[in-house]
Amino acid sequence: METIVLDIETEKEFKEVGGKQNMHMLGVTVVGTYFYSTKRAYAYEKHELTELEPLLKDSGLLIGFNINHFDLPVLQPHVSIDLSKLHVLDLMEDIERSAGFRLSLDNLTRATLGAGKTGYGLDAVYWWRDGLKDKVKEYCLKDVTLTRDLYEFGRDRGFVLGDTRDRGRIRIPVRWSDIKPREREAYIQESLI
Repeated sequence: METIVLDIETEKEFKEVGGKQNMHMLGVTVVGTYFYSTKRAYAYEKHELTELEPLLKDSGLLIGFNINHFDLPVLQPHVSIDLSKLHVLDLMEDIERSAGFRLSLDNLTRATLGAGKTGYGLDAVYWWRDGLKDKVKEYCLKDVTLTRDLYEFGRDRGFVLGDTRDRGRIRIPVRWSDIKPREREAYIQESLI
């Protein structure tokens, strides 16, 4: 079964939809993905989401950073499948559980990989409005690559690094090597329930 890394960019910002409680109203411009089976990254525009749906539905593991509390709730109104049924590894949630506090993707990747984000989420909103679609796709796929590389580092070494104000650079244990893609039989059984 396919393992997919996912990140999204939105049409609107929180202040335009009345706050975080209305994140389902943010809209989607681009969904960035990386497919482990083909080692291929692809950016889907909103009108291409029907092509992505069956790939998500059949995925064994969906990996993202803050995916449970942002990407999937924002994406849900734009697809016909129930995204809450997918087998998800949210790197941010797992790191927060281990460290006891949140760290940003940029912080973690700079400390762990020596590479960081190329902008901010709000930049992508305005780039899209300015017609800079390729720039939004590039930005989104860069976040997908950073997420994938952070996951692989943690999976292979059992830790990631983060910078804190009071303790400096810390080592955060993770157990991502224990996360296995959902087996086909388990998926079929869950579907029958």
